[in-house]
Amino acid sequence: MSILKALFFIFRGLFVNRRSLILENLALRHQLAVQQRTAKRPKLQNRDRFFWAWLSRIWPAWKSALIIVKPETVVKWNREGFRLYRRWKSRSKRVGRAKVKKEIRDLIRQMFRENPTWGAPRIQSELRLLGYEMADSTVFVLRVQQQIPNPPVA
Repeated sequence: MSILKALFFIFRGLFVNRRSLILENLALRHQLAVQQRTAKRPKLQNRDRFFWAWLSRIWPAWKSALIIVKPETVVKWNREGFRLYRRWKSRSKRVGRAKVKKEIRDLIRQMFRENPTWGAPRIQSELRLLGYEMADSTVFVLRVQQQIPNPPVA
């Protein structure tokens, strides 16, 4: 029987390209290592999932060597990995409101101090005339942060 097996593998080696055989051998060895690592049910780690997702990308016949999990599971791991990659790639570097320069904060503070009847929209208009684009809500927030009292009601 072992002679037939040997002949089968030799015959198969003649017709299957070397890259495919190497990848199949790698896949089978990996599954064997996972089986030896666990007793009853194979416990796959993140590196195992990554390995199968990677192998499914580079080897078209990866499903034929898969024994310990279903091919759909590997496809799911691949999608999850891509989703995590896209989330990481598109995450925002800055969170929250953009920082206002100190000179502009000082200017707003000075304008509120010198003109106590002006509100945030008026200060925003004056800043726009000076070349600073800023929302009136930002001016209002800066006024509140600096604890400047509301203008008197007329």
